[in-house]
Amino acid sequence: MKKLVAAAALAAASIVVLAGCSSDPLAEQYREGSGKNYIAGDGTISEFDEASRGEPVSFSGPTVDGGGFDSADIAGDVTVVNFWYAGCAPCRAEAPILQEVYEGYGSGADEVSFVGVNVRDQAGTASSFERDYGVHYPSILDVDSGDAQLAFAGDVPPAAVPTTLVLDREGRVAARVLGELQDASILRGLVDKLLEEQ
Repeated sequence: MKKLVAAAALAAASIVVLAGCSSDPLAEQYREGSGKNYIAGDGTISEFDEASRGEPVSFSGPTVDGGGFDSADIAGDVTVVNFWYAGCAPCRAEAPILQEVYEGYGSGADEVSFVGVNVRDQAGTASSFERDYGVHYPSILDVDSGDAQLAFAGDVPPAAVPTTLVLDREGRVAARVLGELQDASILRGLVDKLLEEQ
């Protein structure tokens, strides 16, 4: 009986933590610099000119909503790929920024696609995060297979979550943000630059 009560209390605490981005203690602690043993990237932005980009990256996997994602379906788009998980404080802090940029290009835009890669959570936890933070683009659940992470192994250090990549129209990594994305204008600038490439 004590185990059931403890489990119920833990579940209730988890729900409170995910109750909304307007008062998220974990994200607020991170912003204030008391990240509670969390080590994240420093927000370094790297851009790669066309000559130094690697091979196109193909990736796929099951999505949070029970569907599937395949990069072949968005071939020719500039693509934003964000690596995240629900308990990651900077992931919570940047979620509204990613959603803002996604909405700015219009959901289902012909030239720009967004996809998340959830590296730790099962569907229920990831779905709660997406609902609470208003995230409307798809996310691959990669915790079981690690296939999407493996596809980007040379570009995303294993411990660097969040990481945001911007792929050019050929599916090559053209830009990378290690750590929390600080401002919507940064991501828009990276995407717009790729949209202008011939």
